Amino acid sequence: MSRPLHRGSSGAAGERISGSSNDFWDSQMKDKTDKEDLERRASSDNNSIAFRFPIRVLFPDNSPSKHGNTGNGFASDPLIASTPRSRHKLALLLLKLSLVLIVILALTGSFWWTISISTTSRGHIYHGYRRLQQQLVSDLWHIGELSLGSSRLRDLEFCPQEFENHVPCFNVSENLALGLSDGNEYDRHCEYGMRQNCLVLPPVKYKIPLRWPTGRDVIWVANVKITAQEVLSSGSLTKRMMMLEEEQISFRSASLMFDGVEDYSHQIAEMIGLRNESNFIQAGVRTILDIGCGYGSFGAHLFSSQILTMCIANYEASGSQVQLTLERGLPAMIGSFTSKQLPYPSLSFDMLHCARCGIDWDQRDGILLIEVDRVLKPGGYFVWTSPITNAETFRRNKVNQKRWNLVHDFAENLCWEMLSQQDETVVWKKTSKRNCYSSRKPGSGPSICSKGHDVESPYYRPLQACIGGTQSRRWIPIEERTTWPSRANPNKSELAIYGLHPEELSEDAEAWKMAVRNYWSLLSPLIFSDHPKRPGDEDPSPPYNMLRNVLDMNAHFGGFNSALLEAGKSVWVMNVVPSNGPNYLPLILDRGFVGVLHDWCEPFPTYPRTYDLVHAAGLLSLEVDHQRRCTILDLFTEIDRLLRPEGWVIIHDKAALVESARALTTGLKWDARVVEIESNSDEKLLICQKPFFKKQAN
Repeated sequence: MSRPLHRGSSGAAGERISGSSNDFWDSQMKDKTDKEDLERRASSDNNSIAFRFPIRVLFPDNSPSKHGNTGNGFASDPLIASTPRSRHKLALLLLKLSLVLIVILALTGSFWWTISISTTSRGHIYHGYRRLQQQLVSDLWHIGELSLGSSRLRDLEFCPQEFENHVPCFNVSENLALGLSDGNEYDRHCEYGMRQNCLVLPPVKYKIPLRWPTGRDVIWVANVKITAQEVLSSGSLTKRMMMLEEEQISFRSASLMFDGVEDYSHQIAEMIGLRNESNFIQAGVRTILDIGCGYGSFGAHLFSSQILTMCIANYEASGSQVQLTLERGLPAMIGSFTSKQLPYPSLSFDMLHCARCGIDWDQRDGILLIEVDRVLKPGGYFVWTSPITNAETFRRNKVNQKRWNLVHDFAENLCWEMLSQQDETVVWKKTSKRNCYSSRKPGSGPSICSKGHDVESPYYRPLQACIGGTQSRRWIPIEERTTWPSRANPNKSELAIYGLHPEELSEDAEAWKMAVRNYWSLLSPLIFSDHPKRPGDEDPSPPYNMLRNVLDMNAHFGGFNSALLEAGKSVWVMNVVPSNGPNYLPLILDRGFVGVLHDWCEPFPTYPRTYDLVHAAGLLSLEVDHQRRCTILDLFTEIDRLLRPEGWVIIHDKAALVESARALTTGLKWDARVVEIESNSDEKLLICQKPFFKKQAN
């Protein structure tokens, strides 16, 4: 990661990546004589352009030859195509012999290590033995993937049409049939048939989203599952700011209807005591969790003020708030905390916002308000807009008055201070003082969680009826934190909370700055040449950025996110921390980014065609080091589901794992290239692009 990419090129490094399947597989239709002639020409061309191209591409063409070798050196016939039984048995026999040979070599190495123990230092022995073990595990995984045979490496089939908006683990009708109720039917349940090893096709009239920021305000109606009635219905406050115009849905940040988003945001700022929403940053507000976000208009408006708003809403089969928000290029994910805690650490967000979000805060003995308190930073704000909060309606509706009193009293027992109440909006401020809880009257409000129950980073853990986060070293009021963008670079005392030294973060930051430069040197020319100007677009300016939604599958410290922002890329990053790896999600959120815990052997809680770029550094190695419940193919089919047509994949990992992964890209129909990293033969990059397969209308 910290080393630059090797400069040099194969003859096909500058090839266009076609968006159609016919161009994508065109190399297979040439006869052998022409192909050999082209190879001779490419070989001579390489000598002349080797010093001009910044990248050396090892496998420029993803298409295997009919009788030759694939790009990773494995013969294509016995693995990709159907073969006679005898050749299949021979291939399996060779694989078994290879496995036996590796085990013998490992045992021999172990024996040699035992003999030399008296003459070698203990530290060198341990690390050498660990490397041998890791290489053995890596090789076994590689052989395990290949030994699955042609059935796993053959091209995957396309999923049926009903899967074009399918989200695994969210099946309301099936959950109801299993007896789940009281909102639990909307939770994710990954125990039942979560894997579908097929490729999800886009809708028939799908179009590539418009470039940011145009795509924030205008989306193609065919790209999302929504009816005209759902567009025109009122719904939440921010759902009103949209218009249906032939093939497009347009959004407006300001509206002539009741409470435009601009006026609404300005009102909230004034209720907090600020001049306007542009002062949120100075007040310590950088990240907002928007519960039941409508279609993201609140976050879209605040984005210009450098406020990062994460939309979270229930799974919806049609008219999904999350799907439309993501289509606009804004942060969102499916999430429900009816029965489970949200997959965020305690003390994660500066503000929680609920504008007619459909949650009954007065129900279930206030346990949902306790969860709000858990994820709010000390001194953070809870903004609630609802007809229940309007004092003018109390005289006419005694039920609403009773519900309001329950929420008001419970918030007071949580040590929240009510700052203001105007029209249908009320703003509370969470206490900055931990001793507030001990000064409450005995028996008033929920108790403090014990140390065993105060889990800082839960992964879909049952809701807790106690106040969490009070024992965390991260209990720092938002007004005492450095403001954005300085927050992205914690000082020495702040890093000590996470057990890190400034040198570690600095070294990580420099490595990622170089990595981002190298990534863009590879992607920019290809994006520019392969994505001609869209109708109505102006000529793009360097670096021809077609990316907006980025998923980092193994975010570590959030360095990739930080480097992208420092380089001026107009992207947002979903930083995912694998649940089986080191947990730096609290650091990522405290730096002013957004992220979530996730087990990558389960589907990610989002809709298909969500991200423009999926990045994974060290994820394959992380999975190797743990007992595997899934394969590389499982990971890649999930990536394919998440990726938009013409989207990109960057895998950075050990060379053996990268080459093993590349062997599977043919079945996924990705165009793939393996790129060497200068002076580092142990690691490589796998750069892939997902083609745009258009489904024919019936």
